[in-house]
Amino acid sequence: MKQFVQRAGGRIGLWGGLLAAALAAFAAGWLVPARAPVGCKLNELTAAPDFSPFSPAAPAVAASDAGTPAAPSLPEKWVCLTFDDGPSKTTPEVLAALDAAGVHGTFFVVATGYNEKYLPLLTQAAAAGHQIALHSASHEYSDIYRSSAAYWKDIALLKQRIAPYVDAESIRYLRFPGGSTNTVSRRYGGKGLMQQLKNEVEQRGWQWVDWNVCAEDAVGGHPSADTIYRNVVRETGEQTHCVVLMHDSATTRTTAEALPDIIRWYTDNGYTFLTVAEALPLG
Repeated sequence: MKQFVQRAGGRIGLWGGLLAAALAAFAAGWLVPARAPVGCKLNELTAAPDFSPFSPAAPAVAASDAGTPAAPSLPEKWVCLTFDDGPSKTTPEVLAALDAAGVHGTFFVVATGYNEKYLPLLTQAAAAGHQIALHSASHEYSDIYRSSAAYWKDIALLKQRIAPYVDAESIRYLRFPGGSTNTVSRRYGGKGLMQQLKNEVEQRGWQWVDWNVCAEDAVGGHPSADTIYRNVVRETGEQTHCVVLMHDSATTRTTAEALPDIIRWYTDNGYTFLTVAEALPLG
């Protein structure tokens, strides 16, 4: 398994025989705990922070073999803006904010049946250069985390539902509902289920992605755009490689309102905007 080092969004983290690399990643500020989408607080959805935001499926910068040129280096400071739970009635506003700034985002999408009329927006997003990635068909923990078979059945249904709008079969990036260290899955599929699912994702040559900056835009009380902006700035701190978790749902309209200020702050502080696929290319 190739190495790299997240907290929605990680190849930021390594295991077992890669412990030394994980410690190095921690020292660099890349190893951070995955956080739950609802408020991103450490609760039953989130396990201990022995973890990173990206799966260790492949390095962000490929090492050169003898006679093989190394892949181009990534910018010193980069950020991926990621959005869960869309498309929704808020998606046009999110796309407008991104497009106005010339920035590409990554959308971890759902197809619950309740958002069916918004699925055509995926075609628009993909055509504009945004990355479409997988989240869940149902987002119901009790259904998708009953077993490995139940999880992959959900993913297959998601791909089937979005196939009329994007090339679903080519998508190899996903985000687990609740993050890759969620503990709520234990209630339905047992303690070892999440590790099994992560292994199966990597065996397929896919990549799971968590996050290391959370906008906390899906908390109760509907935070204001200014609060969301401050949350992102605070959680970014001194990190130079960031995967930001935001939401693209009917209840997170203020996220779209906060985006221009968030983008401006990252730009002013020297970050380059990348999609997840650009920051974490598959091997």
